[in-house]
Amino acid sequence: MDPEQLRAAIASAQAGEADGYQALLDAYGWRLFGYFVRATGKAQDAEDMLSELMLKLVRQLGSYDHRGRFEPWLFRIAANMVRDRIRRRKARPIRVSLSVESPGGATMADGLAGQAKAVDAGLLAEELSAELQAALDRLDVATREVVLLRYFGGMTFEELAKMFECPIGTVLARVHRGLRALRKSMAKRHED
Repeated sequence: MDPEQLRAAIASAQAGEADGYQALLDAYGWRLFGYFVRATGKAQDAEDMLSELMLKLVRQLGSYDHRGRFEPWLFRIAANMVRDRIRRRKARPIRVSLSVESPGGATMADGLAGQAKAVDAGLLAEELSAELQAALDRLDVATREVVLLRYFGGMTFEELAKMFECPIGTVLARVHRGLRALRKSMAKRHED
């Protein structure tokens, strides 16, 4: 969605028009859903959280002052919802699902398992998912959150810097550190 379309959708939604909310949902819904799925590990929880986020959007959008920072504002709400959910569940680890389909119908497991449709592809996807989840669980909360928002929420480094109100270098370092730790953890598990 280009900046002018976004401005128009926000103004429409702030005026209480359903079309404005629908345009925002169309533009950001899949990314938010993907982020929620990866953060909770369950499609049903992600659907519930997306619905809850839309209700929050209805309540909070009236006071939003659009200055080109809508996406970080929206994903900050989503990240806060994930944090609240984790706190309520007494810091249960975040689960990542490789089997949830993207809008194009592909799953992360499809990319990891390759193009061959081997009989054990489902088992391989589950094993990779469990290994990735274990590696993500070993990351500190701040690093895990920025990696999830970057790669599963589709946010840019600049957007993350605005969202977390820190220099872009700090975000880059966190993501780099997180990816390095994930690679090291995944490689170590394959050595064993």
